[in-house]
Amino acid sequence: MIVVSLIRLNNLPDIKLSFGDKIFHFGAYAVLTIFWFYSFINTFNFKFKKALVSALILSVIFGIVIEVLQGKMTDYRAFDVYDALANTLGALLATSVILLTKSFNVKNL
Repeated sequence: MIVVSLIRLNNLPDIKLSFGDKIFHFGAYAVLTIFWFYSFINTFNFKFKKALVSALILSVIFGIVIEVLQGKMTDYRAFDVYDALANTLGALLATSVILLTKSFNVKNL
């Protein structure tokens, strides 16, 4: 995610939506949050709540830091508050989906 966020991307296909990159940000950070959540649960043996909160906070902070780095370290990328917002909303959606799926889990009898 760091590499893709900071390298120069040339010759990408033009998405016909004016907000197409926001959809990508939204989805990418939703997936990142889910990956971090399951990593915390399975690798580091975090409890559910700690894993969920940690994944959400790290995803949001990571998204903001990447946006700041794009504005400060590159001359071909720029800080975009709407990208940071899309990142945050994607992380929040993933958190909500994880919470919903936990509430629907039924123990096998």
